[in-house]
Amino acid sequence: MEETILKPTRRRLIAASAGVLATPALFTSSWSQGTFPTKPIRIVVPYPAGGQTDGIARSYGDYLSRKLGVSVVVDNKGGAGGTIGCAEVKRAAPDGTTILCTISSSLIQNRITVKDLPYDPEKDFTYLTMTTSTGGPVVAAEKTGATNLKQFIDYAKKVDKVNWGAYGPGSTPHVLIETMAKQYGFKAEVVQYRGEAAMWADVTAQQLDGASGSPAASAPVIASGKGRAIAVVGDRLAAWPDVATMQEQGAQGGFYETRAFAAFAVPAATPKDIAKKLSDTLIEAGADDKVKALMTNYLIIGPLSFEATNARFKRDTEVMLQVLKEIGLKPE
Repeated sequence: MEETILKPTRRRLIAASAGVLATPALFTSSWSQGTFPTKPIRIVVPYPAGGQTDGIARSYGDYLSRKLGVSVVVDNKGGAGGTIGCAEVKRAAPDGTTILCTISSSLIQNRITVKDLPYDPEKDFTYLTMTTSTGGPVVAAEKTGATNLKQFIDYAKKVDKVNWGAYGPGSTPHVLIETMAKQYGFKAEVVQYRGEAAMWADVTAQQLDGASGSPAASAPVIASGKGRAIAVVGDRLAAWPDVATMQEQGAQGGFYETRAFAAFAVPAATPKDIAKKLSDTLIEAGADDKVKALMTNYLIIGPLSFEATNARFKRDTEVMLQVLKEIGLKPE
């Protein structure tokens, strides 16, 4: 476990409407001025320090600390594909002092890949806001010689199997390579890591044939030449404008229309006024210079409104669960 304490510099309380995930209209009802928060806030990240989700949590946590006037602790609870951290937030006291910051795989994919999932993503959390990526690079290791999707597929068909990095069963890079292997007819062995940092280190060392993930985490590998961006899942990226998307290179399927997200949530029983206060403050963080700099660096969009967050969560859940069933992914 790794913790970072973000020190407050000022105190300012906000009044707004109350609400919960299940009924967005409740966020427009009135709420009374309260004293929250009266003690430090903990943001649980179910992945190791150093990845994009961790960076988002720390940046937004710093803003919460400055805005609400309390210390904010970022607590990395990595392991088991994000289930350890998510389950801990589910069990936490629903008083607004424990916040979850996690990605789609722990909230959507784990429903298929984890047997007896210890939390219900639909019922156990109130989702406050989320950030989404514009797209994510697909990177082939230098040793493959590939500079585009076709060349990588040709390489994959020549070797016995490709070794591909992912950060958890059902994670976006895992689903990507399984979808590609099924569509183009090659074999892949997925090597699971606890986070992006270790995965990209092995791409750099040529221990893997490729991987996919966030733009920020993959950028040093691409810049070094040890990995080459051969495609993009999502929209073209400003950092690599000449790299075509998967769809532009012939890939087909609903998966390629999804975008990775990082969501903030609290236990479902958290009082409506507290959930609203946290949601509003996190959304306000998007206008903060420090947060905007991080979002520009990470090529992410948001934070989304409460309504947009829940609409996005619903749509991506439906699409991803269907894709997982199509590729036959099951609990390990």
